[in-house]
Amino acid sequence: MKDYHRRYPNEPVENLERAYKRKAPGEGESATAEVDNMFTGEEAFGRFLDLNSAHEQYLNLPGVQSRRVSYLQYLNIFDAFAAPQCALRRADKATNQYFDYIRQLSSYLESFLRRTRPLEDLNRIFTSFDQEFEEAWEAKEIPGWEAESQSVGPEAPVTEGSGEGVWCPDCQKEFNSDNIYKSHLTGKKHIKAAKFRQDKTTIANGAITNGTANGQSASQSHAMVVARNLKERAIAEREFRVSKYASLLDSIRTDTRVNVERKQGMTDRERQMELDAIFAESADTLPSGLGGTADDEDSDSGDEKIYNPLKLPLAWDGKPIPYWLYKLHGLGVEFPCEICGNFVYMGRRAFDKHFSEARHIYGLKCLGITNTTLFREITGIEDALKLWDKIQRDKKKDKSSGDNIVQMEDAEGNVMPEK
Repeated sequence: MKDYHRRYPNEPVENLERAYKRKAPGEGESATAEVDNMFTGEEAFGRFLDLNSAHEQYLNLPGVQSRRVSYLQYLNIFDAFAAPQCALRRADKATNQYFDYIRQLSSYLESFLRRTRPLEDLNRIFTSFDQEFEEAWEAKEIPGWEAESQSVGPEAPVTEGSGEGVWCPDCQKEFNSDNIYKSHLTGKKHIKAAKFRQDKTTIANGAITNGTANGQSASQSHAMVVARNLKERAIAEREFRVSKYASLLDSIRTDTRVNVERKQGMTDRERQMELDAIFAESADTLPSGLGGTADDEDSDSGDEKIYNPLKLPLAWDGKPIPYWLYKLHGLGVEFPCEICGNFVYMGRRAFDKHFSEARHIYGLKCLGITNTTLFREITGIEDALKLWDKIQRDKKKDKSSGDNIVQMEDAEGNVMPEK
């Protein structure tokens, strides 16, 4: 390097400080905070979880391809790894696809915790999780990885399950007939499950017969057993971590489900308007001199006062709904209900919906009415009591008339009333 500079003394030197030094935002430029780049749009700055990629991986797992799980259902079961919530068997969890899925899911949840809780001592919490896993793994108490109580071996198929069909111990599945059972023996799933069960048998017996197992030497078979045990332990550890992370993120998980349900009921136009409102709010929170001038701030503060002289209901963006929409749904029409304590419902839609709500059903039960389905469109207490008395009288009359009927039998043996 010294020889190079000796030969070319006038060679210009690149200023690395100019290339890597963080530049201050100039006038009229928006300062992008680091927090803006930490979260995705679905996470909304740490308010919700973004498990869409994990959901796609879950749907492509070998044991889940037969059943379609929606994203909302996945939010409820992504931390459940034992039956009946988990559709995956122990043999399905031993695949590389499942290992990649559970590893990425655990990494995402850990990353989300570190991004949303920077002031907490998360390393201490994660260390306690590792200690709990070690104790549970030694005691065989990890959900989905408990010690198998049934003896595994190459015995013939037995009748288990409901007790009516033929049970396959390898696939843990019951078949209605013996022909269906015999035809499935040549399938890939059964062969894979049988091989996995045979390997588990070798581990349970604790020895390899005559020093060989499936044509392999004892050392090779022992190495395979150790490798499989290590893989199962790694998968179980990540499942345990996902369960613990989900318990820490329980409130955010609930908010995510509510947000997904809300978005599913919105149109594309409403979603775009919501995004525009979020971007506008983030632009308003910029310091003065970075995103706007003082005149812009004055105009924004003036826009916060909503003009609503007709007292129209507010939409999802906090602004009054259009008057034509107010008239279209009849929100100005009042529907009082005496059974609900003279509560007034605005609009026909809310009035029709309230007959199946808890307030109206509770009011009917207070009047002694148990069959609430027959009292739709009835809002008066007196009318409800009269109808209930009439229903009771009709029931008693039908019962008494049925008891007094004398049945006769004709010459051919047909039974009929005497009249």
